[in-house]
Amino acid sequence: MTPHPDRHVTALVVGAGQAGLSAAHHLRRRGFQPVGPGEAPGPAPAGAPGTFAVLDAEERPGGAWLHRWDTLTMGSVNHIHELPGHPVPPADPAARANAVLPAYFAEYEERFDLRVHRPVRVSRVERSGEPGAAEGFRVHTDAGTRTCGFLVNATGTWTSPHWPAVPGRREFRGRQLHTHDYRGPEEFAGRRVVVVGMGVSATQHLAEVSRVADTLWVTRREPRWIDDPDPGHLAESVEGVDERTRLGLAPRSVVSATGMFRSDWVREAQARGVLERHPMFERIEPDGVRMPDGSLERADVILWATGFRPAVRHLAPLRLRTPDGGIRAAHGRALDEPRLFLIGYGPSQSTVGANRAGRDAVRAILADLRAAGAA
Repeated sequence: MTPHPDRHVTALVVGAGQAGLSAAHHLRRRGFQPVGPGEAPGPAPAGAPGTFAVLDAEERPGGAWLHRWDTLTMGSVNHIHELPGHPVPPADPAARANAVLPAYFAEYEERFDLRVHRPVRVSRVERSGEPGAAEGFRVHTDAGTRTCGFLVNATGTWTSPHWPAVPGRREFRGRQLHTHDYRGPEEFAGRRVVVVGMGVSATQHLAEVSRVADTLWVTRREPRWIDDPDPGHLAESVEGVDERTRLGLAPRSVVSATGMFRSDWVREAQARGVLERHPMFERIEPDGVRMPDGSLERADVILWATGFRPAVRHLAPLRLRTPDGGIRAAHGRALDEPRLFLIGYGPSQSTVGANRAGRDAVRAILADLRAAGAA
């Protein structure tokens, strides 16, 4: 099938969070022409290397920040990094991150004229590999099918919360929720809450909930605290995540590789005796959790702060997932499908990593287009 000119762009960005906006910015900066809602792409203007469009599933700008809990403030949020070309505006440390950052994203989209299509949900991606067809992809969405030469996948992880398989989870009579569904500590007042996980979200939840409820903190491993992050160590740790991604292993979070920074709010929670880690329970029972020593810890609520997995289910038709659960990628590019870029994936999950991955993806797309033109 020859791509329909009214639905075809050179590069299609899926997702308008940090990674997607970074990629869109660099496409715009390198001369690609944006195609907005209701606009027919047609051929790229003279001198432009191509066209691009950005699809986003959210109703409005902000990405995953739209869904963060109200008590996450600009003073407690973890390592915000500005989008390329425009700094985060000064904000009161007590201001809600889920208000400040979506407003910043909205201003960014307007400032750089990125023309994001929303809400558009992508259901599956296929190769456009019929005889005579241009190389690239067919992208099926709830707003119709599009085709593109290059796909920049920036769908992040927020829509794919990880719930560990633990015996008895369906037997619990209390409430279970994930960080994905957490809205603040007030609803847990007077309850016994078991917080599961060792990342930033887990310790933030624990610090908040422990002020209004009796808490128990469990993790599979002892957290590794760092007081003064050494750039060399952090770079080495991220390289380890990068190597896993290159091999097609299931991506690990960057925090799990680098360790946990002991911020001021962590120190305060430790001073209150809240961050007392217990080993992971062996099973869940109707009224609580059974610990490794055989004791039963009563619980009204289990809060799973157990992280997220890459939201890449729509890429399944490409058959890129390895038996080890990952997609082989290096420098943000799928090794088994070089027209696909995975940003905000593996080592680029951090905000600064997503920025760099967006820039590198655009550089690679330009190099491929130039090579094809010279062939």
